[in-house]
Amino acid sequence: MNRPGIEPNLAATMLRRAALNPERVALIFEEQEIRFGAFGDSVRRQATLFRFQGVCVGDRVGYLGFNHPALLETMFAAQALGAIFVPLNFRLTAQELTFIINDAGIHTLVVDDALQPVLEPAIPNLCCRRYFSSESEAIGWQHLSTERAATEPVAAAVSVDAHDVAVIMYTSGTTGLPKGAMLTHGNILWNNINAMLAFGGSRDDVILTAAPLFHIGGLNVMTLSSFHVGSTVVLLRNFDAGRVLVDIARYKVSHMFGAPAMFLFMANQPTFAKTDLGSVRILICGAAPVPESLIELYAARGVDFCQGYGLTETAPFSAFLTPEWAMSKLGSAGQPPIYSATRIVDKHNQPLPAGERGEICLRGPNIMKGYWNRPEATAAAIDEEGWFHSEDIGYFDEDGFLFICDRLKDMVISGGENVYPAEVEGALYKHTSIAEVAVIGLPDEKWGEAVTAVVALHDGHHLTLEELREFAQPLLARYKLPLRLHVVDALPRNPAGKVLKFVLKDDLQK
Repeated sequence: MNRPGIEPNLAATMLRRAALNPERVALIFEEQEIRFGAFGDSVRRQATLFRFQGVCVGDRVGYLGFNHPALLETMFAAQALGAIFVPLNFRLTAQELTFIINDAGIHTLVVDDALQPVLEPAIPNLCCRRYFSSESEAIGWQHLSTERAATEPVAAAVSVDAHDVAVIMYTSGTTGLPKGAMLTHGNILWNNINAMLAFGGSRDDVILTAAPLFHIGGLNVMTLSSFHVGSTVVLLRNFDAGRVLVDIARYKVSHMFGAPAMFLFMANQPTFAKTDLGSVRILICGAAPVPESLIELYAARGVDFCQGYGLTETAPFSAFLTPEWAMSKLGSAGQPPIYSATRIVDKHNQPLPAGERGEICLRGPNIMKGYWNRPEATAAAIDEEGWFHSEDIGYFDEDGFLFICDRLKDMVISGGENVYPAEVEGALYKHTSIAEVAVIGLPDEKWGEAVTAVVALHDGHHLTLEELREFAQPLLARYKLPLRLHVVDALPRNPAGKVLKFVLKDDLQK
C-alpha cells in the first residue's frame, strides 16, 4: 500500500504558506513590506521565466549579490523547477568566482548591479548560458524584474525527493580550492525541525537577518524557516551595527542570528544603552563561543543567547546551548539536537568516553549528501556508517555537553605539547584591555611552533607580552602561555564572523 507523505520541496512549502496567509508580511527590506502573497507570485513568475530560458530539473542557478529579496526569490524559483540554487560569496575576486561558477556548472546567473563590474571581465571564461541583472537595466544584461513581469506564473512547484539537492553551498576552506556542499531539501527541513525544537518558533516572530545569505548561517539558521512558519524577516543588505539597533527597536525584532563579533560591535555602539531591546526574546549565536562578558552585558538588558555549533555540511546545526545553560556550561557548544547524533572518536575512528578529546563526528538527516564533483572528498568526510568527520577536536563532559577544543588544523604543537588555541583565547579574553584575540602557531627554532597571541585592544589601552603572560599564568599551564604578541587594529574575519587565522599566519610569517 502506498503511504501518503509530505512534499519536501522547499519552494512548494513556501508557496503553500503564501496561499494560506497571503496578507501576512514575509519580508521588510529597506522600509518596503513584501507580503507572502506578492512574494509567492514573484517566485512563480521568476520560475516561469527560468523555465522559458531553459532551466530544467537538476540545473544550477546562481546568485551573486548582497542580501536582497531577489536572492530569496531566485532560490525558491529555481527549487520550484527542481533546479539547484548556488549562492555566491560577493567578496570573492573574478578569478575565484570563475572557479566556483564553472565547477558548479551554473546554467543561469543572477547578479546585482553592484557586482556586475567584478564579474564582467570573467564572463568570456564562464559556462553560464543566461545572465540576469537583479535590480535595474544594465547594458548586455537581461533585466530580471522586467522579464519576469511579462510572464504568466507557473501554478505550482514540481515534486522532488527529500534526497534531491536543493542548494550547493561552497565552503570557504582555509586551504585548497573551495568545495560545494550539496544540501538536500531534507537536510534543510530536518535542520529547521531540530532548531524549532531547541529554541521554538512562532509565526508572530520577527527575524532580523543581517548575516550574508550566501552563508549557511545567514540562510538557514532562521531565515528559511521563517518562510515556512509564516513569520516576518527584516532583511538588511549588509551588517551595520547601528542600523541593526535602529531596526530592532523599529520593527520589534524578536530573534536575530549572528557571530559574537556582530553582537560585540552592536554593544559598542553609543546608542546601545538607549536602544529598546524589550522585544528581543533570543539571540542565536554561532561561529565561535560567546565570551562571558558579552553574555553578562546582554543579560543586563534582559536578552538571552542560544549558542549553536555546526558547519555548512551539517545544514548547519549540530549542537545547541540554550539560555538556561549559558553560564553553568560556559564555553560549551551545548547538546546534540533531537534528530541528530554526535560522537567523539580517536584516530582509529573508535568512540571515546566522556572527558577524552578526539574528533567530533556527526550523523543525522541534516548531514549533506556530499561534495559536488568531489567523490574522493566525500568519501574522506563521510565514513561507511554515515558519520561526517568534522575535523574539529572536542569532548563530552559527564552531563553530555559538547565542548569544542579546536580545529585539527589549528592546533599548535609547542615543545611536543598540544596547545588548543580556543582554550588559550578563552583565558586571554578575560584581560580587560583585549577586545579581540586569536591564537596561532608560528614557526620557532626552539619550540617547533611558538604560541602567538594576535590581539586588538580597546581604545586607549596598551599591552605588552610580559603583562599578558603575567595575567595568564594563573589560568594556563606554562607551555600554553603566549611566547609572542602582535597587536593589530582588527582581526581579519570571513563573512560568517570567523577569524581567518591563515591570513594572520601568512601576514606574520612574511
